[in-house]
Amino acid sequence: MKITKVLPFYPNYHPNPGGWRDKFWNFGVEIHTDEGLIGIGAGGGGFAAIEIIKYAFPKILVGRDPFDIEQLWEEMFWETIAYGRKGVAIMAISGVDIALWDLMGKICAQPVSRLLGGCYRDRIKPYGSLLFDEPDVLQENLLATVARGFRAIKLGWRPFGRRDRKTDELLVRTARETVGEEVEIMVDAGGSEQFWPHGVRWAKETARMLADYGVVWFEEALPPDDIEGYIELRRDSPVPIASGEVLTRRQAFRPWIEQGALDIVQPDSTKCGGISEARRIGWMAYDHNILLVSHGWNTAVGVAADLHLAAALPIARWIEYLTPSPYIEEILLNPFQLDEEGFLAIPTTPGLGIELDYDRLKQFS
Repeated sequence: MKITKVLPFYPNYHPNPGGWRDKFWNFGVEIHTDEGLIGIGAGGGGFAAIEIIKYAFPKILVGRDPFDIEQLWEEMFWETIAYGRKGVAIMAISGVDIALWDLMGKICAQPVSRLLGGCYRDRIKPYGSLLFDEPDVLQENLLATVARGFRAIKLGWRPFGRRDRKTDELLVRTARETVGEEVEIMVDAGGSEQFWPHGVRWAKETARMLADYGVVWFEEALPPDDIEGYIELRRDSPVPIASGEVLTRRQAFRPWIEQGALDIVQPDSTKCGGISEARRIGWMAYDHNILLVSHGWNTAVGVAADLHLAAALPIARWIEYLTPSPYIEEILLNPFQLDEEGFLAIPTTPGLGIELDYDRLKQFS
């Protein structure tokens, strides 16, 4: 079997209450073969990544055996070395890598999780990922999310951390009082936003406040390059510290893991280098007794990739699930379904275990 075509496509902007914005520039990609099988992937980098895929990758991929995933990864990496190594070039590779894993699963008639080494679990808890809002709107969004079956919810970004401590505590208290003690709450400060105004002192004091409300973890409390600040914060914080969504390649994650900056590492498979690289990061985290929770502010393809990674790694306990989002909930022939306990089953059909609804997808692409 040989690869015959690489076809990237871009989803259009579609506003929704879950906070999807086109600035997150996710793209889709198909890899076609001479035997009719097609692998589906997704990555970040938008039009810039698509240009890389269109003009740099066909000469590497077309005519090649799709089983050569790691070799093809290295060839794509070195083809883009002059302008890559991080950022958009790795995001382009991510989409192709996920599509190759989906394709290999279809060729072998096995789910990707089996090809990654076997399953530690057959289901996992997704957390509904929402943005903070004013208390009345926040309460409404929380109730709607719980009504959809979620038993874990992450709240992030504005206005949290952008006004004053009184507002921050009001938002967290509103969340806890709205969903009760049985629903897990995570908080994402969004410290990767430009001109983030806070340092370690603010983060430590905020972490203590979050602990009073039983928050599961505190995410992106500091700018994404402040590893020294994260080390100090993790040492003193009463709640686990999480970060890593903007890092790409395992080499970027290594110092954060080895120097003890995080309790939870959060690679995004659609941006860090695909399933291949996220898997390596996960085993590195395992060696240092750190949990892995994939960052997943993307699409149904990204959710599927995260489900298989979570199944194949012993240190996974949750996955991120942006909700509501048409790019997750409206583009599959068989959409994801939460069970009565708020868990998602790991797909057991070949590849990523999803089928795109191309009629619906045309409305977004």
